Amino acid sequence: MRTLKDVPIGASARVVKLHGEGALKRRIMDMGITKGVMITVRKLAPLGDPMELTVRGYELSIRKEDAATIEVE
Repeated sequence: MRTLKDVPIGASARVVKLHGEGALKRRIMDMGITKGVMITVRKLAPLGDPMELTVRGYELSIRKEDAATIEVE
């Protein structure tokens, strides 16, 4: 299983499934990350966390811990 956390800088991936439960899953979906959406990894913070993404035409920063719950292809 490949997660969003594993996607290199500058690469894109399509969301296959959201793992996690309850409030975490709802928060990720509220940010626009849903099944089938394309995500591009823009850059990482100097210490590696959080990561900046482009989702649905806007920039979004999420923690790597949350990115590990997003399965991509």
